[in-house]
Order: sequence, then structure tokens, then C-alpha cells
Amino acid sequence: MLDSPRNSPYNTRTWAVTVTELRSNIYNLLEEVLTTGAPLEIKKGGRTLRVSPVDPVDKFADMDFRPDVINGDPGDLVHIEWES
Repeated sequence: MLDSPRNSPYNTRTWAVTVTELRSNIYNLLEEVLTTGAPLEIKKGGRTLRVSPVDPVDKFADMDFRPDVINGDPGDLVHIEWES
């Protein structure tokens, strides 16, 4: 399989496979499109088909809520001196 959008820092990237790759891995590829929202291009005989989700993907739907990530007052982060 060619580059998956999961390998990209931005999940809106289009990625491509051949018909042979699609045939051997269709269920995983379609699940990847539905999960990431990234369109999948299928190359066949010099032509291209594109599969993309109809509904937009909510990137934050599966995000874990972590209220204790910042130990202390978040307002204090604004005043940190980053240069030495």
C-alpha cells in the first residue's frame, strides 16, 4: 500500500493505490477513508477514481479528555520566558 494518510501530519491528504492493492485490501482501505476523511485515489490504466466520505469527519470525536495534562495554572504558561 502506498502512503497512508495516517503517516501524514495532516489527514486531509489524498493518497493513492492501484486496483490490485484495492482488491487485496478493500475493507481496510475503505475503513481508513471513513476514519481519516482523506480521499483515496485509485489508479487504473492512466485514469483515476476518487473515493471520499460524503459526511465530514470530526477529527476530535475520538479525542481523550485529559483535564490533568497541565499541572498548575494554565494562565502561567503565557508568561514563560522561552529565550535564555
